[in-house]
Amino acid sequence: MGAGKTCIGRKLAERLDLPFMDADTQIAEAAGCSISEIFERHGEAAFRDGERRVILRLLGEPVHVMAIGGGAFMDPETRALILEKALSVWLRADIELLLSRVLRRNTRPLLETGDPREILEKLMEERYPVYAEANVIVDSLNAPPEVTVAKTYEVLAAYIKDNPQESRKAS
Repeated sequence: MGAGKTCIGRKLAERLDLPFMDADTQIAEAAGCSISEIFERHGEAAFRDGERRVILRLLGEPVHVMAIGGGAFMDPETRALILEKALSVWLRADIELLLSRVLRRNTRPLLETGDPREILEKLMEERYPVYAEANVIVDSLNAPPEVTVAKTYEVLAAYIKDNPQESRKAS
């Protein structure tokens, strides 16, 4: 959270002339309530179950750019589906950048239970080794989004050039 998945994803989709889909938006629409309400009413396990089903459905759609929540890639089943059917991009960010972004909003259910820095540090420790399994890693920068979009585009193009068998996922 706070790495820029939605902002960068939307702008990358525009650059690639592809549709953009935000898994969290799709989950909230399917549930008829916000992500925070899903967590509050049903808990994280129910949210992750719905998230997995929505991502599986979206992976069956024609080629598009999709932003997924940080916990989705942690689920081994969801991660395997993503790696099999899509090109995955991890927008890596350091703690200071994440904090500067997530503290601007109060829509982060995982940060409502304690000190945001401690929670983010713990999540980074747990998640970053798994996120490193993504096909492509791009550092999210404290710069205009277009800078990160351009870098993501370049890294993806190089990855596809070096891994032509993967181009089927991007065409």
